[in-house]
Amino acid sequence: MGSPQFLPLTQYRRYSEVEMTKRAADFHSDIARRRTIRDFSDRAVPRSVIEDCIKAAGTAPSGANMQPWSFVAVSDADAKRRIRVAAEEEEQEFYDHRAPQEWLDALAPLGTDPNKPFLENAPYLIAIFAQKFGVLPDGRQVKHYYATESVGIATGILLTALHNAGLASLTHTPSPMGFLNEILGRPGNERPYLLIVTGYPADDATVPDITKKSLDEIATFI
Repeated sequence: MGSPQFLPLTQYRRYSEVEMTKRAADFHSDIARRRTIRDFSDRAVPRSVIEDCIKAAGTAPSGANMQPWSFVAVSDADAKRRIRVAAEEEEQEFYDHRAPQEWLDALAPLGTDPNKPFLENAPYLIAIFAQKFGVLPDGRQVKHYYATESVGIATGILLTALHNAGLASLTHTPSPMGFLNEILGRPGNERPYLLIVTGYPADDATVPDITKKSLDEIATFI
């Protein structure tokens, strides 16, 4: 094993405290507009926008820099239809048999049910997979460290990038999600992590009347 190689840090930008304060406030103001939606327009989204958002997600930090993620951007109508059918089967089973009443009560204010038309209506579904291990060209397996945490960070960046580009999104997690491996032809070392639905809101889109916790409720300064 060779010794670590380092390069000078040249891309960091230092801001004055005044500019830092403004940038932080502006970012919060903008990201606070992001809302999860379920009513999508079928208006096409340029592929280049999705590519750049995924590239942004790929800049996320990861355990030992293993980058244990794969993103599959789905715009094909047949693939989206197959995903919807499989997801709705799992969702129906969840709502009818697997979900405890406490969970159903928590979901009630959001107005969700087993029907997921957005999986076909939205122009893009982005399936995110966490790689349990990597495979070298010679077939050897390489353990991935903190894969779940790393993919979670990348997912957050992807959601933020989509919002920054002017797109709306929805995180969808039918359980189990093994059907995504089959439909999308993913290898056995990849576990479905999340499905992001993204595109433009429908003209008549609505969102639940809910709020976010205040700073005092989520943070402690010591």
